[in-house]
Amino acid sequence: MESQDGAELCFPQLFNTSCKKPAPPWTEVILLHILPSFISVLTVTLNLLVIISVSHFRQLHTPTNIILLSLAVSDFLMGLLLMPVEILRNTACWFLGDLVCSLYNSLSFIITSASVGDMVLISVDRYVAICDPLHYPTRVTENRVKLCVCLCWLCSVFYGSLIVIDEFKIPGRHNSCYGECLITVGYIAGTIDLVVSFIVPVIVIVVLYLRVFVVAVSQARAMRSHVTAVTLQVSVSQTTRKSELKAARTLGVLVVVFLICFIPYYCVSLAGDNLLSGSYAYYVLFLFYFNSTLNPVIYALFYPWFRKAVELVVTLQILQPGSCEANIL
Repeated sequence: MESQDGAELCFPQLFNTSCKKPAPPWTEVILLHILPSFISVLTVTLNLLVIISVSHFRQLHTPTNIILLSLAVSDFLMGLLLMPVEILRNTACWFLGDLVCSLYNSLSFIITSASVGDMVLISVDRYVAICDPLHYPTRVTENRVKLCVCLCWLCSVFYGSLIVIDEFKIPGRHNSCYGECLITVGYIAGTIDLVVSFIVPVIVIVVLYLRVFVVAVSQARAMRSHVTAVTLQVSVSQTTRKSELKAARTLGVLVVVFLICFIPYYCVSLAGDNLLSGSYAYYVLFLFYFNSTLNPVIYALFYPWFRKAVELVVTLQILQPGSCEANIL
C-alpha cells in the first residue's frame, strides 16, 4: 500500500515510471554508506597532504614529485567527486538528472585513466633513474615531465569522453525508471577499457619494475664483490641484503596492490551489464577506487620527507614567512 500512495517512490508524481526509494537494512547501511564515506574522507585527506606538501616546499619541486603531485590530484578528485557520487548513486534516489549521470560516468573514466597513467610515468621515471642514472638529469627534466603529465591528462579527457560518447547521445537510456543512475559498459567498450586502462599499464609497470629490481640486485652484488676487508664486507653484506629485501617488498606492494584493486572490477565489467549493475559491483568498484587511498600511502608515506612535511602542514608552520624554503630532506 505504501508504494501505491507514493510514500516509497523517488518521484511520487510519476507513479508508473518512478523508482522506489532504497531502504537497505542497517547492516548494509554500514557497508554501503558509513565505511565508503570514511574511505572517501581518508582518500581526500591523504592526497590533499601530498598536494600541499609537494606544491609548497621548493625542495620537493623535482621531476619525480611532479608526477607524484599529478597522481595525488587524480586520487584527490577520486575521493572528492567519484566516491561520494557512487555512495549517493547506490544508497539514495538519483535527483541530479540523466545528463549529470552521463557526466559522472565520463568523469570516472577520465580520473581513473589519469591515475593509471601517472603510475606508468612513475615507473618510467624510476626505471631511467636506476637503470640509466648518468643520463637521468638530462633525459628527465622538469619541463619534460610537466609536458608528459599534461599529455597524460589530455589523453585521459579525450579517452574518457570518447568511450562513453553514446551515453551523451541519449542520456539515461539504460535506466529502467526515474530516480536511478545506471553505469553500463558494453562488451566492446569494456574490452577497450580493459586493454587501455589495465593490460597495457600492468605490462609496462611490471616489466619496468622487474628490470629495476634486477638492476638493483646486480648493483648490490657488485658492491659486495668489490669489498676486500672482511669486517667491512660483512657490514656491507648485511646492508645490501636489507636493501634487496626492502626493494623486493616495495616492488611487490606496488604491483600486488594495483592488481588486487583493479582485477575484480575488470572481471565484473566483462561479465556483462547485469552483473555490473548489481550490488556486487558496488563493492568491486569501491575496491577499484580504494587504490587511490593506498597510492599516497605507497608512494609518499614511505618517504621521510613526507612525514616531516605533514608535521609542518598540520602544525600550520607553512603559514610562516619563508616556510617554503624549509629544509625537509
